[in-house]
Amino acid sequence: MEEELKIFIEVWVSAIISVTYCYYLPPKIKTSILRLLSVLPVCALFLDLPMFFSTVHFSFTIAFFLSGLAVPKLILFALEKGPLFPLPPNLLQFICFACFPIKFQINPNPGNPNHFPKWVFALKVFIFGALLLQVYDYKQFLPPNFLLGLYALHIYLELEISLTLIKFLGSITLGCDLEPQFNEPYLATSLYDFWDFWGRRWNLIVSASLRAIVYTPVRHVCQGVMSSNYAMLIGIFVTFVVSGVAHEVVFFYITREMPTGEVALFFVLHGVCTVAEVAVKRTAFVRRWPWRVRPVVSRLVTVGFVCLTGGWLFFPQLKRRSVMERRANETLLFVDFFKPKFFFFI
Repeated sequence: MEEELKIFIEVWVSAIISVTYCYYLPPKIKTSILRLLSVLPVCALFLDLPMFFSTVHFSFTIAFFLSGLAVPKLILFALEKGPLFPLPPNLLQFICFACFPIKFQINPNPGNPNHFPKWVFALKVFIFGALLLQVYDYKQFLPPNFLLGLYALHIYLELEISLTLIKFLGSITLGCDLEPQFNEPYLATSLYDFWDFWGRRWNLIVSASLRAIVYTPVRHVCQGVMSSNYAMLIGIFVTFVVSGVAHEVVFFYITREMPTGEVALFFVLHGVCTVAEVAVKRTAFVRRWPWRVRPVVSRLVTVGFVCLTGGWLFFPQLKRRSVMERRANETLLFVDFFKPKFFFFI
């Protein structure tokens, strides 16, 4: 653990130095191609950094923060697009917005009906820490399908808790409102509708990055040769394909096994279903349909579809490598490692 923490600190020092270079030098270059070439060595470094770790948490964190999010942000920045353009007013903001999954909240809406009270978050922390992590000790007694459901709950709760804490610390450090990363995805009534699962509820920072670097350019190019509706559908599908490839890379960082294609197929399947849903709901027959499905039914169908396809394609590779059990054991190890130091300071 101490060796991993030492490497973790060294990696973040190198990342901060690299991002500082991107803040000062590339903006002085007037040509987009030359700016892009100037940041590509940093992108290559960020893609290699997850390989320095053996623990699941550190490998995933660096892969998610630097390889998955910072790289596309820096590429867009070199092209004078994305969340880093125009250039933030100071270096601290540039480093935070480049290296962490945070984003300015442009239009805060406290009256949003989906703005849940703080006790909901506290309940999620309790379920994750006091209940879920303890269940893995009895996994040999649990049905396989029930265990797959726990894997899905584990990923969701751990991501939301950790990213919410990062958002809270970022808001304090930067003194500004930041956008939430999750919007209660278990309340999704559709894969694509106004309150959809992938675009407006699940991991919103990743969705925004994919929209900027994949969906918008692809749709813009396609609109030159086809109608706007077809261009939108192709943009949606290509975005899911790119997301699937990116997740295969992240899985490689975690498992150190060659990609099997299962995770990419999961996102391709969801891309096909999302495109089909959009196409069907835009037909005149469906728009004139007098009956509407109740939200409770559509939520069960949407979340059930995500969980079933996840159990079929997303989780098998994690299960073969015991990744979820390793994550649970590492979490408990982190708690045991930092607990004496915490009580020492207080």
